[in-house]
Amino acid sequence: MDCKGFDHPGGPETGGTRSVKVMIAGGFGTGKTTMVRSVSDIKPLTTEETLTQASAGVDHLIGVAEKTETTVSLDFGKISISDSLRLYLFGTPGQERFWFLWNGLCKGALGAVVLVDTRRLASSFRAIEEMERLEVPFVIALNVFPDSREHPIEEIRDALDISPHTPIVVCDARDRASSRDVLITLMRHLKDRAAVVLESR
Repeated sequence: MDCKGFDHPGGPETGGTRSVKVMIAGGFGTGKTTMVRSVSDIKPLTTEETLTQASAGVDHLIGVAEKTETTVSLDFGKISISDSLRLYLFGTPGQERFWFLWNGLCKGALGAVVLVDTRRLASSFRAIEEMERLEVPFVIALNVFPDSREHPIEEIRDALDISPHTPIVVCDARDRASSRDVLITLMRHLKDRAAVVLESR
C-alpha cells in the first residue's frame, strides 16, 4: 500500500523512511502484549509481571482466568510496513491502577489500535474513551479467542457506541499476518482522515 505523505498532509515528499508512533490499547487481557509480540520485527520489550494473590481483589479475571501475567508499564515493538514506513508500537497496560501512565504513553501517537474481547466488551470501554479524550484516531480490532462467539459488526459498533467512520476488523492477535493487517487498516484510516482534512481547507 502507498502511505507516503499521510502523516504530514500537504508536506513535501522528502523520501527516506518515516517513523510513526502507534498505540496498542485495550482492556485487561484483550491481547495487547500478544499482538506486539506477534508482529514486531525485533524482540519486543515487555514489562510483564506474574499475577499474585495480592492482586486478587484488584485485577478482575472474569473471562481470563487462565491469565498468569500482566503488563505493568508498557510493551514496545517495531515493524516496517514498507520500505518507507516504520511503526513503533507502544502497548498500554490494561488494569485501572496503571491507567495514569496512558497520558504520557499516548503523547505523540499518530493513531491507535484498540483491542476488544467480544466476550467482555466492557473491558475496553475505558480504552476507547481515553483515545477519544486524547484525540488519538483509532481502529477497533476484535481479537478472536477460542470460545468467542460471532457477532455482526454493526451490533458491536452499537454496543461500543463507535462512529460509523471508525473501522472495525476481526483479528487473531497471535498471528503475525493478521496483526499486520490490523496495522495496515489503521494506516489507511489515518490516510483517509488526512485526505478529508486537506479537502476541507
